[in-house]
Amino acid sequence: MNNISAGTCEPPLIESYEALLLRGSESASPRISFEGEVAEQCELPLIDLADLRRGGEARRACAGAMARAASEWGFFQVVNHGISARAFAEMRREQKLLFRAPFEAKVSSGVLNNSYRWGNPTATSVKQFLWSEAFHVSLAKIPHETCSYGYGYGYGDSSSLGVAVDKLAAAMSALARTLAGVLAENLGYTGNGFPVNCDDKTCFLRLNRYPPCPFAPETFGLMPHTDSDFLTVLHQDHVGGLHLMKDSEWVAVAPNPDVLVVNIGDLFQAWSNDTYKSVEHKVIANKKRERYSIAYFLCPSYDSPIGSCQKPSLYKDFTFGEFREQVQDDVKRFGYKVGLPRFLL
Repeated sequence: MNNISAGTCEPPLIESYEALLLRGSESASPRISFEGEVAEQCELPLIDLADLRRGGEARRACAGAMARAASEWGFFQVVNHGISARAFAEMRREQKLLFRAPFEAKVSSGVLNNSYRWGNPTATSVKQFLWSEAFHVSLAKIPHETCSYGYGYGYGDSSSLGVAVDKLAAAMSALARTLAGVLAENLGYTGNGFPVNCDDKTCFLRLNRYPPCPFAPETFGLMPHTDSDFLTVLHQDHVGGLHLMKDSEWVAVAPNPDVLVVNIGDLFQAWSNDTYKSVEHKVIANKKRERYSIAYFLCPSYDSPIGSCQKPSLYKDFTFGEFREQVQDDVKRFGYKVGLPRFLL
């Protein structure tokens, strides 16, 4: 999938998809199917974070509602989260300018630490193909290195992009750590800061774009997966597409740009001894409308042991680096992530 569509901002998704069709391979995992799926729309549990700041009984009730959602859904949405609408608007403006740059520039300019990706280079079937493009940005070198880059194509100013990324990442980091701390306290954690060995330099910000797809809705924007982190905070626009697994059925999440969606990652499920659930989710492509989202991934350093909040643990000891390495190996071998089952005792 290294064919480049010259003179356009779009990655060669159609060419790559059609090449997979011509190849005629249907070697996708039986876990991946579109047949018979009619997902009903759901409203995620809504948590008002103003209650956390009120303290006392209001805070206890808020923390309890958050923990129930993390256990029963693995997902919830939050309001009064403290991140300004202006910060998201500034980032969305820069995000759109960034994705409108020529495809060659996104691939080769090195902007945002050379973090651009598109489609799925390991796909052997259209059922494994991803109709999306993204910048999956390690925050270790943001914003200073970003500010030194120039697009060179007249599609934006790299310094304003770096400022927007730095501003939003800092705000999302503070929120993610607050939510993770509250959830950890609910399970008896009494340490200073959670998760440990986690700071702005170990986390990731992902800028997603899902172009209109002529093969929708039988095409993934993102394949079914769980997140390989402690906690994810997502801001999405008004275009739907996010689905999650609830009670063994796929349900569509009602889009709402005025809330933030929070989901539990694999590391939190392991640490909580399966009290909190890292739930499988996916994005379905839209036939007529493009979709934008911004995700913040709360991750520890690679050498951090994940551990457990109680003994005996359901999982063997592992570090974040070992978990990532196993995930990457499974994707190369099987075309999909296995995840936590690899580490069960």
